Amino acid sequence: MAQPITPVASPTPRPDPALAELLQSVVDTARALFGAQASSVLLLEAATDELVFEAVSGQGQEFLVGRRFAAGRGIAGWVAAAGEPMVVDDLHRSTAFDRDIAESTGYVPDALMAAPLVRGDRVLGVLEVLDPSPQARSGLPELDLLCLFARQAAVALHVLTTHAPRAASPAEPSRAELLHLLSQARRLLEE
Repeated sequence: MAQPITPVASPTPRPDPALAELLQSVVDTARALFGAQASSVLLLEAATDELVFEAVSGQGQEFLVGRRFAAGRGIAGWVAAAGEPMVVDDLHRSTAFDRDIAESTGYVPDALMAAPLVRGDRVLGVLEVLDPSPQARSGLPELDLLCLFARQAAVALHVLTTHAPRAASPAEPSRAELLHLLSQARRLLEE
């Protein structure tokens, strides 16, 4: 019997509002960019070796945030372990797809795009786009776009979660600059 995604057992400290806003902006923008039914950011929790839904847009957004599953399962688990992106146009025929996980979330997609959130040599998590429009997953340029967006999200995530306060160098954008850029991107997509 497969182990479903379970709610967080003990109250995990929720991210600060800026981090929650950043991650929500990432999934909202990814969903809009790819004309998808849903998008999510799962962060890798090394201490428990689990992937945790930290932000969701579209299908499942009401109840998935905070749910977790073993990091070695499914396509998200493979992307996190390999540090490589993946596109699957027909999940019914994919051996990497963990249908039990999808069913436990209440939404079983037909297609999926996923890219790792990588900072340096460390995978922070996975950005997923579920049921993107067929035109948005038609080739390498679209996968490159998802990877570029995931890389930018990982840099922003790293900046927001760095514990030691320090002045931003000219090469590294500040927290305020990153939030401003993301909010501008969101406004452009809404026009």
